Amino acid sequence: MEVKRLSFPLNVSDLQALPPLSMALGYFDGVHRGHRQVILEAKKQADEQGLSSAVMTFDPHPSVVLGKNEKHVKSITPLAEKIKIIEGMGIDFLFVVHFTIEFANLLPQEFIDQYVIGLNVQHATAGFDFTYGRMGKGTMETIPFHSREKFTFSVIPEFTEGNEKVSSTRIRRLLKEGTVEELSHLLGRYYTTSGYVVHGDKRGRTIGFPTANIELNDEYIIPPTGVYAVRMMVSGSMHNGVCNVGYKPTFNKEAVKLSIEVHLFDFHKDIYGEDAVIEWHLFLRNEQKFSGIEELVKQIEKDKNRALEYFAEKHKLLDV
Repeated sequence: MEVKRLSFPLNVSDLQALPPLSMALGYFDGVHRGHRQVILEAKKQADEQGLSSAVMTFDPHPSVVLGKNEKHVKSITPLAEKIKIIEGMGIDFLFVVHFTIEFANLLPQEFIDQYVIGLNVQHATAGFDFTYGRMGKGTMETIPFHSREKFTFSVIPEFTEGNEKVSSTRIRRLLKEGTVEELSHLLGRYYTTSGYVVHGDKRGRTIGFPTANIELNDEYIIPPTGVYAVRMMVSGSMHNGVCNVGYKPTFNKEAVKLSIEVHLFDFHKDIYGEDAVIEWHLFLRNEQKFSGIEELVKQIEKDKNRALEYFAEKHKLLDV
């Protein structure tokens, strides 16, 4: 997949030698099941019409630029992750448009003329609620007019799960609540965060539960403090475990930096400095302050057993 970064105004070189395209348009945070409908329709149209497939997304998040009280927006899928997922869907071109005030102020017709027709798009696909141009005045109802009959288009209807629209907003809400077990139904995969293993205070190994301290490598939305059943990809293989997100109140009353610690079951390798991907499966309990080490160890043992039961049950279901 070729990734092209576009800005406003467009450079003439950005437009040269582009093949005829079938393009999906959207911000696509999470690349969830609803987004996949849009992207796969663009790919299907590309295959049927003999076009190259493309996706257009925007960076940073429009709400950062448009000043809706957001200085910084953490993502379900930061840009690097989004690129990886879209590439895995077999798309030929990804256009990442630098979202600025000047770009946001384009009239709907100017956006279509420059960023759709100008990129040699022969077919455009977007969700029913996609908007474009200044103040979102362009909609999928106005696109027949703005297309000037230069391209055809598909509108993807609302995609629901459990009688509610699958949306990035819904996924963010569940993440903030810690309801990670529901995310796979909306994303079509488990929620993951990528990072690398760093040195911690090494206290876990002294109580029989060595942990890998994870430093995230991007601006992910982190589930709230608590203990979770997780799987972690490290050293080329996947391992079950439990993860503590929090400030370790039993040991450190003054901690201000959130820590993410993963205890992997039956794992004894030295993995400092290695890349790690956490797959979030199930919320187990809130973070607690314990009276002492003994009480903490008992609770970790309970957490571990509950996670083991969860993974055993999951494995059984997969074997049926």
